[in-house]
Amino acid sequence: MAGLWCFGLLVVNFIVPCVLGTESTTEQGNNLVDFWIIRFVINLLGYATVFVPGAIIINYLRKIKYNETGGHGVLQDFLRNLAFGKESTLPLTQEEDSGKKRESGEESSVQRGLTLLFCVAGLQGSYLTWGVLQEKIMTSEYGRTESSQGEYFKNSQFLVFINRILAFLIGLVVLLVKSQPTHTTPLYKYSFSSFSNIMSSWCQYEALKFVSFPTQVMAKASKVIPVMLMGKVVSRKKYDYHEYFTAGLISVGVSLFLLTSGDITRHKGSVTTVSGVILLMGYMVFDSFTSNWQGELFKRYKVSSIQMMTGVNLFSCLLTGVSLIEQGGFFESVAFMTKHPDFIFHAIILSLCSAGGQLFIFYTIAQFGPVTFTIIMTIRQGLAILLSCIIYGHPVTLVGIMGVLIVFLALFLRIYANQRKRALQQKSQQASNLSKV
Repeated sequence: MAGLWCFGLLVVNFIVPCVLGTESTTEQGNNLVDFWIIRFVINLLGYATVFVPGAIIINYLRKIKYNETGGHGVLQDFLRNLAFGKESTLPLTQEEDSGKKRESGEESSVQRGLTLLFCVAGLQGSYLTWGVLQEKIMTSEYGRTESSQGEYFKNSQFLVFINRILAFLIGLVVLLVKSQPTHTTPLYKYSFSSFSNIMSSWCQYEALKFVSFPTQVMAKASKVIPVMLMGKVVSRKKYDYHEYFTAGLISVGVSLFLLTSGDITRHKGSVTTVSGVILLMGYMVFDSFTSNWQGELFKRYKVSSIQMMTGVNLFSCLLTGVSLIEQGGFFESVAFMTKHPDFIFHAIILSLCSAGGQLFIFYTIAQFGPVTFTIIMTIRQGLAILLSCIIYGHPVTLVGIMGVLIVFLALFLRIYANQRKRALQQKSQQASNLSKV
C-alpha cells in the first residue's frame, strides 16, 4: 500500500511541473506557476511523497507492535527508533545541567559577562547578516548589465534546503564529538516541527517578493496580537492589563510605520499586497506551531538542543530535497548557481549564518534563559530594520521611525512585566512552602 501511494504521488509530482512549467526569472512572469499559491500546492504535493508512505509504514509498525516483535539489526533498530523511540530513565539535559552549574556559582561574574557578550555578538552577527543577504537574494537581479537584463532567483524552497542541510551537518558533527543524553524521542515526531519550520521559512522568503524587509520584521514583532486574539477566542484565556496595554502600543506603532513608509519591493508599484499579508500570516501560524511542538518534545522526552536541531533538520533536508528533485527545481537552481557565481557566495554565507545562528540560539537559551534571548533578538529586529533601510534605501518617515520605536518600547515593557510577574510568583510560592514547613 505504501509503495502504491508513493508511486502515485511520484507520478503526480513529475507530471505537474511539466504541465505548469517553471517559475519565470524575470520581473513580469506570465506562467501559472508564477502565482505563489500554485507553488505552495506543488510543494505540499512534494512533501506528501514522504509523509503519506511514512505515515502508512509507522501505523503498520505500531499496529503489529514492532518494538516487541522486531528483531535486532541496523534496519530493525532504525524502524524501532523511527516509530517508537526508546524507553529509558531520562538523564539530565544540557539545559538543566547548565542551570544547576549557574546556581552553584561555578562561573564568576566576569566569565558570565564575557559569555553573554559572546552570545550577543554571535546572535547579532549571524542574524543581521542573514537578514541582509535574505533580502539581497530575493530582491536583486543577478547578471544585470547595461546591455543585458538580469534575472531573479525565485526558488524559495531551494534556499530552505541549503540552509537546513548545512545545519544538519553541523548538528551531526556536534553529536559525534560531544556526549549527549540518551535519545528517547520517536524520530517521526521531528517531522511535524520540521514541516512547519520549512513552511514558515518558505512563507518568509516568498513574502519578500511582495513586502519589504522592514515591513516583514514589523509583522514578526506584532505577532503577539493575533496570538492573544486566538487565545481569547479559542481557549477563553485571560490576560493581564499590561498585556492589553503593550498589544495596543504595538498596534499603534505598526500602523504608524505601515501607513507612512513606502514599501517598495520587487513588484514595482505594489504596496503591501494581499499576497504579502497572507504569506506573513502563514509565517506566523507555522512559526508558532514550530516553537510549541518543539517545546512539547523538550518537556516530554528531555531531548537536548543539538538532538532537536539535528532531528528537525534531517527531516527538513529529506522533505525539501525530495520535493525539489521531483519538481526539477533542484537542477534549475544549480544551473542558476553556475551561471551567477556571486549567488553561490551569497547562498553559502546565508547558510553559514542560518546554521551558526541556530547554535547560538540553543547555547544562549541554555546559558541565560529565554528572557535574555528574547531581549537580544528584539534588539536584533530593530537593528535589522535600520540596516535594511540604510543598505537598500527603503524610505522611512519621521512618523514611521516613531512607530518602530513605539513597537520595540512595547516589546521591552512586555518582557519586563512578564519577568517581574514570574519573580513575584516564585517568591509567593517560596513563602507558601516555608509556611507549610
